Amino acid sequence: MTRILAFDIGEKRVGLAVSDRNSCVASPLEVLSLNEVVGRASAFKRIIEDYEPSLFLFGLPLSLSGECSRQTDYVKQIAAGIAADWNMPYEFCDERLSSVEAKRILRENGLSERRQRGKVDMIAASVFLQTFLDGCAHDMQSDK
Repeated sequence: MTRILAFDIGEKRVGLAVSDRNSCVASPLEVLSLNEVVGRASAFKRIIEDYEPSLFLFGLPLSLSGECSRQTDYVKQIAAGIAADWNMPYEFCDERLSSVEAKRILRENGLSERRQRGKVDMIAASVFLQTFLDGCAHDMQSDK
């Protein structure tokens, strides 16, 4: 059983989402400041202790055409540092359009633009985590 912690890393904030123990369902957790995550603040330590993930999954910001950018390099660098701090294996997942999907989900649930602030990042993390989980399940089915 593997629990995955997903990170949507931005310039100032990090959206966090987690899978269930069976790695089937993604759930949004919360949004922390980048400084809290990188600095191993107590709020982030609590998440690690409470959920005991066995894999970190970082959203990789690619252009719509799939090209890497300065932001891609930035996220890779931050992700490697976070994973090293916790001695955790990690992977990357394409996060293209996850924020657009997150805003759509929040809008459909009746949240105004103002009330969406602070929630988009964790919903986006859960969107690309669920895509990753669904892809893994599909890969396991095709191995049979």
